[in-house]
Amino acid sequence: MKKNLRKMFYLLMLGIMLYVPSAMALTCEMDSKELKFISDGKTIVMDSQIPHTVHIVIVIIQIAIPILLVIFGMLDLFKGITAQKDDEIKKGQQLFIKRLIAAFLVFFVVTIVRLVISFATTDSQNIMKCANCFINGNCAEK
Repeated sequence: MKKNLRKMFYLLMLGIMLYVPSAMALTCEMDSKELKFISDGKTIVMDSQIPHTVHIVIVIIQIAIPILLVIFGMLDLFKGITAQKDDEIKKGQQLFIKRLIAAFLVFFVVTIVRLVISFATTDSQNIMKCANCFINGNCAEK
């Protein structure tokens, strides 16, 4: 299990290193009707409703998944307690702790991504403006 986590971490770091140089060239222009992403002379135009929809999905994921993980963890712990076997109780406790950690990570994944982007890019102001458009659902030009 530890080897798989280490491999996933290295793969994530490699992905960030490959993605960040292209993300640094990204600029964001917003108005009330559309959102424009400009990178290397190419422009992608999006309807302003897409960031709002993405924001709603992120909020649902941030709230629903941690609650479900805690509920399922409590059910596993309850099953172990009702079985009245030490092995089952210990297994239920371990699974409950793992699910609590997973719920914590899911809830704070947006914050973690913001932190990584701010450390990894030089022009984090513009990139964070684009990210906040999707995360907060507020794309109004400031």
